[in-house]
Amino acid sequence: MTNGTFYKISLISVTFLSSQLFTPTALASGKPNFSPLSISMSHIGTAESDVGEDNHSLQRSSWLFDINAKIPLNRQWSVGFNLGYGDLNYDWQQGGSSLFGNKFNGWQQVNRYSAGVSLSYRLDEHWMFMVAPKLQYAYADTASSSDASSYGVVASGLYRFDNGNLVGLGVAYLNDISEVRTVPFIAVNWQITDAWRLGNPFAAGFTGPAGLELSYKMSPSIDFGFGASKRMQRFLLEGDDTTVEIDEWVSFLRVGWRATDSIVLTGHAGYYFNGELELNTPQVEVESIDAQAALAFTAEYKF
Repeated sequence: MTNGTFYKISLISVTFLSSQLFTPTALASGKPNFSPLSISMSHIGTAESDVGEDNHSLQRSSWLFDINAKIPLNRQWSVGFNLGYGDLNYDWQQGGSSLFGNKFNGWQQVNRYSAGVSLSYRLDEHWMFMVAPKLQYAYADTASSSDASSYGVVASGLYRFDNGNLVGLGVAYLNDISEVRTVPFIAVNWQITDAWRLGNPFAAGFTGPAGLELSYKMSPSIDFGFGASKRMQRFLLEGDDTTVEIDEWVSFLRVGWRATDSIVLTGHAGYYFNGELELNTPQVEVESIDAQAALAFTAEYKF
């Protein structure tokens, strides 16, 4: 497996598992997150960036909505549910030609729907095991939703040390649109001091599962973080096997504010780099995406 393949951890898998079970509060305490229901809304916007060498430019804007439910069944078993929707908008400026050697005009919108469940088992005070299947549809306005399904399942094991720090290993099986892959991953939540923590940036915004964040807790209600993460989006462009994959890194600064026990607000400022736009017809063609700045904001309400 190449490094590129390793980092292409789809949103169909690890992000959902993390939203159910890898929250910083749950990891640090070693206790399940008993908030039965949460809803969140995120907006992500990027600056304009050049794509390829044919005088194209792209500006992106996304709205993401998620509903998460977490239900403890007893002291050992818990189950979670998730529903998500993403409205991803692409504003293309094309200099008299189409993408990929005049093969395609730029799409304007991508819709992404997802649903999943998770089941976790706490063996003892140290070990916890999880499995999380998920279904997703992601398609551009030039394609049909009926051919845009993806599904996957994630299995993982987590070990909590006596001091509360946690590490875990897992594997994700992903039957993505026109591609099947198996991806290993590592989860970490390490409390360095009372204020400093190293972990995976699983929060909403433009962070992603393949990355690390160093965070500082200034007060019980305010914390800051900085880190880097891998992002990947794959969706159906047309027919039943013509897909686009956007693969890029983002470095970011984050500030979080727990306004009340129920309301959490998070802001990100970031910088995308090493981006690629990949067309699969199923022949593969790749265009580069220049670096660009980005901003993101998330509001979450816990019932």
